[in-house]
Amino acid sequence: MYLKYRKLKNLIFHFSLYLCAALVLIPLVLIIFFVFKMGATSINLDFFTSLPKPVGEDGGGMKHAILGTLYMVSIASVISIPLGLLCGVYLSEFGKGKVATLLRLTIDMLTGVPSIVIGIFAYITIVVPLKSFSAMAGGVALSIIILPIVCRSTEEILKLVPGHIREAGLALGLPRWRVIFNIVVKGNLSSLTTGVMLAISRAAGETAPLLFTAFGNMYLSYEIDEPMASLPVQIYNYAISPFDDWQRQAWAGSLVLIVLVLGINIFARTLISLKHIKFRYRG
Repeated sequence: MYLKYRKLKNLIFHFSLYLCAALVLIPLVLIIFFVFKMGATSINLDFFTSLPKPVGEDGGGMKHAILGTLYMVSIASVISIPLGLLCGVYLSEFGKGKVATLLRLTIDMLTGVPSIVIGIFAYITIVVPLKSFSAMAGGVALSIIILPIVCRSTEEILKLVPGHIREAGLALGLPRWRVIFNIVVKGNLSSLTTGVMLAISRAAGETAPLLFTAFGNMYLSYEIDEPMASLPVQIYNYAISPFDDWQRQAWAGSLVLIVLVLGINIFARTLISLKHIKFRYRG
């Protein structure tokens, strides 16, 4: 009787786990399915290679917005990734004392700041003094979003490295900086890359900061000091428009953005899986 009771509890527990997993997956699957249903019919070569047509004229694409998103995310990455990696290495290897405690608190607070507040901050500190919306302002706003994620993920990844690996390097006479960068960091490049890509995927889908900074336009621009279109902002502008063709393109842009973000996340998870498989094979 007791054995049957334990089996029943085990069955109920497993069922609860599967139910929770399904409840998490169902919204994601429904969103992807609905966006794919609404946007797939509008995806064509012209969408990726053409600029928007004038109001009232059907056709055109979001080439400028796609390139603008990649451009500003690249600016944000150049600013935040090196700084975030160095900050994470410092917290992992020298993370004791008041400075490290204050730095961790700052990073945790920065992680929780709403993106619209970051956009307002970039607007006040960059757009207002320069008296112009710009791709640089958008890149700086996105870099503030990327920075704490890269820093935290780097710290947690490097903390997983066993201490005896560092001690072995020091025992060979290597200076500590070489042990950190040539052994600790180099041995975890794939995991660090995963954290970086997850941070980039988070920033790529942000709309609010870019409304206050890059603002957007209907033309293709590569000037860093001028307004620049981005995919999230373009989707927003098209979605609230009264024109059916623009709304159709908004769904297509949403699909492209979801594929971009999911693609980055899947690639990052694949890197982690490959590393675990390689580690088990060596073991």
